[in-house]
Amino acid sequence: MVTWINTNFWARVARIILRNRILILAIIAGITVFLGMQWKHMRFTYTEANLLPDDHPVNLEYNKFLDTFGEEGNLIVIAIKDSTLFTPENFNHWNRLSKQLQAKPEISLVISTDNLQELVKNTDKQAFELEPLIKGKLEKQSEVDTIKKELFTKLPFYESLLLNPETQTLRTAIYLDKEIVNTSVRKDFIFDDFIPLIQEFEKETGLKVHSSGMPYIRTLNSQHIIDEIGLFILAALGVTSLIFFFFFRSFRATFISMVVVLIGVMWAFGILGLLHYEITVLTALIPPLIIVIGIPNCIFLINKYQQEVKKHGNQAKSLQRVISKVGNATLMTNATTAAGFATFIVTESKILKEFGLVASINIMAIFILSLLIIPIIYSFMRLPKTKHLKHLNKRWIGKFVGWMENSVRNHRIAVYAVAVGLLTASIIGIYQIRISGSLIEDMPKDAAFFDDIRFFEKEFDGIMPVEIMVDTKRPNGVMKLSTLKRMERLEELIDEIPELSKPISVTNLVKYFKQAYYNGNPNYYQLPTSQENTFILQYARNSSGESDVLSNFVDSTGQVARITTFMKDIGTDKMEGIEEDLWKKIDKELPAERYDVTITGKALVFMKGTKYLVKNLIISLLLAILLISIFMAYMFRSFRMILISLIPNLLPLLITAGTMGYLGVPIKPSTILVFSIAFGISVDDTIHFLAKYRQELAANNWKIQKSVYNALRETGVSMFYTSIVLFFGFSVFMISSFGGTKALGGLVSMTLLFAMLSNLVLLPALLLSLERSIANKKVLKKPAFDVLTEGKTKGKNRL
Repeated sequence: MVTWINTNFWARVARIILRNRILILAIIAGITVFLGMQWKHMRFTYTEANLLPDDHPVNLEYNKFLDTFGEEGNLIVIAIKDSTLFTPENFNHWNRLSKQLQAKPEISLVISTDNLQELVKNTDKQAFELEPLIKGKLEKQSEVDTIKKELFTKLPFYESLLLNPETQTLRTAIYLDKEIVNTSVRKDFIFDDFIPLIQEFEKETGLKVHSSGMPYIRTLNSQHIIDEIGLFILAALGVTSLIFFFFFRSFRATFISMVVVLIGVMWAFGILGLLHYEITVLTALIPPLIIVIGIPNCIFLINKYQQEVKKHGNQAKSLQRVISKVGNATLMTNATTAAGFATFIVTESKILKEFGLVASINIMAIFILSLLIIPIIYSFMRLPKTKHLKHLNKRWIGKFVGWMENSVRNHRIAVYAVAVGLLTASIIGIYQIRISGSLIEDMPKDAAFFDDIRFFEKEFDGIMPVEIMVDTKRPNGVMKLSTLKRMERLEELIDEIPELSKPISVTNLVKYFKQAYYNGNPNYYQLPTSQENTFILQYARNSSGESDVLSNFVDSTGQVARITTFMKDIGTDKMEGIEEDLWKKIDKELPAERYDVTITGKALVFMKGTKYLVKNLIISLLLAILLISIFMAYMFRSFRMILISLIPNLLPLLITAGTMGYLGVPIKPSTILVFSIAFGISVDDTIHFLAKYRQELAANNWKIQKSVYNALRETGVSMFYTSIVLFFGFSVFMISSFGGTKALGGLVSMTLLFAMLSNLVLLPALLLSLERSIANKKVLKKPAFDVLTEGKTKGKNRL
């Protein structure tokens, strides 16, 4: 039977590689230089990850809001909670800081005590006028005390924005120019101007300034991503090289492997630049992933080369067999790993599509690099010395393989009992998993800006904006008293929800109008009666700058209003309950026949995106299982073998999911990736074992037990080596300060460790228990992929 990829094909590949060594190295160097030139096109993301497709209704509603009111994520806030702020020296410093910030071209507006305007009534003009609260530099403590009293007792309009009267925390609102919010200019301003000014103020006054707001958080979070890329690469190189050297005890083999993976890393960055993709928290993982996934390729190739050298001592023959015998196997394993990543491409999320595409391309690229570079470099070197081959006969490896063989041979019932017990416990744990869509949950918990997020949650009930847009369906409908009263009742409900801040809207401004009309008496900070409404609004219309003030709350036609509140860091399930309560109140107070109401905002879009993404990723995992099942069906031509091969690979996924439930690790974009990644990698061991098992069946006249034990002995060492490298390689991500990356590393490592044990203990046990139904020539037909063919060669040194 002619196969698609057969021994003759790989023999020709081996000849081509070894006869064109210089040309191939020159081509690799040329591609590396070209991709290195693409690094200049790499961009770091300046926006939050949009997990929803562009045409999703939630995105369309958010974009409609942006078209009406502009960018809502341009607010930076700074605050001080310290009674010593209210001294003439410190208070003047605080006001000077506001002036310095306002002078920056990147800032469109600063609202602080320095420029705080008080609304007053001008009876002669029948208009409201804005007068500065502070008129000049404050020299005396009595002057500061007077300002403080007025701030915290007479200006309720500013409570949600600048004041916390209960704790006497003072805040300044800094609005970035909306044009630079999602550009690199924002980053330059934060690091070059904003942070130095804050640090200078703290040094001069000894006061602690808390800084937050979405532009500030996003900038520092992005910088953490950039800083961790280099850390991950160095850590991955260090860990994998140490493990590699421990196994092979050869500086030469370790150096060659490091060269391969470093070129792979350069290609990874180059492909990101070539495709003009942004570096996000996900794509930042690709370079170290290439190191972790590339090293097992090097292990298989170098291990095979050393086995062949030990067997017959012929370098040319050894190199030819490395390519022809191991090339097909490594291609299949890399293809299944790439398939696990490639399934992310079918999701509708841009960030996941890019991650899946670049990761799958680079996995196949590192396979090609290892297959080309390792044999070629070894061809220019002397044969390995005897001491470099000692690792092939290590006693402790033999003991490990012996333990596995003994478990399969004598304790099969115990193996099944443990597997069933783990499965049962895992199913219980799975029911405890929750879904999380928090915008800040994965951010570094030990970062100073994260502490400041908690500070603002405590003092001002959050910093993540949630917007409610109310369309009255007619021009100037917002300022009708009936509409204002309906909005006020909705805002009262929002104010009662502890996870949401006191809302800000046009109703606050209208209440302030009434307070000003009654000479600033805070007891009149309320909506006007129908009798008062006519002449109070007439005062407002006569006021200079009235339209500028209103533009923050109402669109230019007077038809659409916004209600802004800020949300604490809460989970998706809790937010869904809050949203449901809001809609009940909205349906009652703002009926659909008279008003079009939309709830939106960055935090809400992210939460809905998380839930949408989880559904898509579950689909991608099922697709990965389906694709790999089809692949194995084509490879082994046996439906029964598909079932047998899936069991030891699905069980570790279920164990991991159950562990997440018990440990309280939520399902979110970062952790749901674990399953597709781990499945794509762990199935490699199954392919190696089953391919070797089928080969042994043919060589041993279909003697099942002998074939299983031979396959276990001969694939166990390589599978153990690669699994250990993968375990410690993915564990590198646990040094991350990002919760999602840390969870990803730990969960993938754990899953791959369970997968190794499952493939080396449970899979052989299943084959022996079901030998009559699966281990026969009718079931195991000649495979379409001749993964491991040794010809007439026999012995313990085969892969």
